[in-house]
Formats: sequence, C-alpha cells, structure tokens
Amino acid sequence: MNTVYSRRLLLLIVVVLAAPGVWPRAQQLQKVTINYPTRSGASWPMYIAKEGGYYQKYGLDVDLQFGVHPTGIAMLTSGQAAMVNHSLEQGMVASSKDASSFALMGSSSNKGLFALMGQKDLTSPTQLKGKRIAVGQIGDAPYNYTVALLGTYGLGVRDVQWIPVGTDVSGRAAALQSNRADATLLTAPNYFRLEEAGYKALAHLADRDVYAATVYLFARKAIAANPKLPELIVKAHAEAIKRFYDDKAFAVKSYIAYDKQPEADVARIYDLYENGNIFDRVPYVLAPAIKSIVAQQVDPRIAADLKVFDFKKVVDNSTVERLVKEGYFEKLFGDEIKAEEQRKAQIAFR
Repeated sequence: MNTVYSRRLLLLIVVVLAAPGVWPRAQQLQKVTINYPTRSGASWPMYIAKEGGYYQKYGLDVDLQFGVHPTGIAMLTSGQAAMVNHSLEQGMVASSKDASSFALMGSSSNKGLFALMGQKDLTSPTQLKGKRIAVGQIGDAPYNYTVALLGTYGLGVRDVQWIPVGTDVSGRAAALQSNRADATLLTAPNYFRLEEAGYKALAHLADRDVYAATVYLFARKAIAANPKLPELIVKAHAEAIKRFYDDKAFAVKSYIAYDKQPEADVARIYDLYENGNIFDRVPYVLAPAIKSIVAQQVDPRIAADLKVFDFKKVVDNSTVERLVKEGYFEKLFGDEIKAEEQRKAQIAFR
C-alpha cells in the first residue's frame, strides 16, 4: 500500500514539475556584438572573456567580430554592435564628431607593445630623418603613435616621408620587407619575424613616455536598451584580465583561437604583456591619456576639434567608480588592488 502511494506521489510530482511555468527555465542570454579592430594583444581580454565563459557568466551571448577601423564605428552607429574595444584616440575622434552616439566607459590598457622596425642598416630612430615610414593611413592611431615616438627622439612630423599603405599591420610589415619603406611601427608577433630576418627594432613604444590607450567605446543606443550592459562587460573583462595574469596556458590558448600564430610566439607575447603589466585591473579612463591624445594629434583640423571639445560629455567613469566603492575589484583581485584603485582614482578623467 505504501509502495503504491509512493509511486502515485512520485508521478504527481513529475507531472506538476513538467507543467508550464513550474520548472525554472535556463537564463536567457542577451545577444551582444562587440567589434575588435586589431588581431593583437590589445584584444586579449575579449578573447579570454569569450573562451573562458565570463560574458556568459554575466548573461551575455557575445559575438566577437573583427573589422579594422572605421568598421567598428560604423557598426556602433548602425546598431550592429554595442561596443568596440578601440584605441582611445579613435574613440575620442569619433565621439567629438557625434557626442550623442558614443560613450567612453572603460580602458583595459594605457601602454602598447609596438616596435619601430627599421631596415637592416639602421640602428637608431635618429637616422630616420628624411626616410620613408609606412603607416596604414595618415591620422590613424599607429601614425600618431609613430609621430609621438619620433618626437621623443627630436624628430617632427615633417622630418620624414609618410607612406600610407591602406591596410593593417601586415601591410606595414610588407612595405618594409619590399623596401617601400625604411621603417614602420609594428605589433608582436609581426616584428618577431622581421627581427629574425635581420631587421632592427629601433625603439619600443612602451619604453618611452607615450600613451597608447584603449577604450571601451559604447553605443548610447545599446546602453539605453540595457543600462546594466557597461557594468556587465566591465566585470567580464576584469575577470578575463585576472585570468590572463593567473593562467598563462589558458591565455595563450584563447589568443590562438582568434589569431592563428605559433604557440611559442604567443607565449613570448604573453611574457611581454605580463612582465610589462600592460593590462589595467581597474579600468578607469585616465585624464593624462586624454590630454596626451589631444597634445600628440598632428592633423590640424582634428587637433582643433579635440582641443575645443568637452570630453566630459562622452567620458563616463561612473560605472568603474561605483564598482570600486562597492568593493568589486578588491573581492576579485584581493587587498593588494587598493593601491592601484587609489592611484587610478586620482588621475581618472572627471
């Protein structure tokens, strides 16, 4: 009798739980597209956030789409993407032209691992006076980084010949190899191959006083549709950056998933990023970085626009600041993060 009763009770429970609305459904993930404009270490936190499940942890089904500038800006304005991990410079230029469309709400790094590679007979940037330097296009971020870097060696924008190649880092490397250019600014691992072939690393951007910051550039339309979106993405990227520093093997594996490079090369890139402490754990947009971008802009028209534009209209550190006050970064990284929080808060853009 008890056995029959137990069976009937079990059957009743199964029927009830199977009824619509009784059994909790799996969380519905929000579909979000993020553009990354460079296959380089600058995109690494997004690779790890995707491969490590950190976007999913925060309810996001993220589609990472590669597309060189200005693809990302077009995707934001058309509604095809919610965010671009852009160079700070390109984010500032875009938002100064259309403040109502964009918001700058985080920054994963302020230093860049670029090497100024020169022909085999060169040994110093000072030898580049009158020489040809390959860039993607006049006015893009690598162009302005090159101008700023040369400036630390006493060379001005008019002291060299600029050779626009119209493509990304691979095109710049090819220009050097084909002798169309005497020098060009390259990211790893592209400059590894050239070093092996005898080309010279004349200077490294990270060794000079030059900001090469990235920024989380959001579409305001995407934020209006989901006001929590910036917080969710900032948290996913923060946890990805922690995973980067904690787990070299996984970081290398995640990078290769998006940029098919030899594992030894990616491990070498990792060591450069890790030893240089390139990724910021507390992702404020920094006032000195904004100031530096304005100061090093060489296009007269763009420079004039940046100097008069009020970046308080578009730079928004409120999400990061609130997470600091709530203790999010301390919980994630431990008590040792307090010093970075205090240092970054003092120079955060406000």
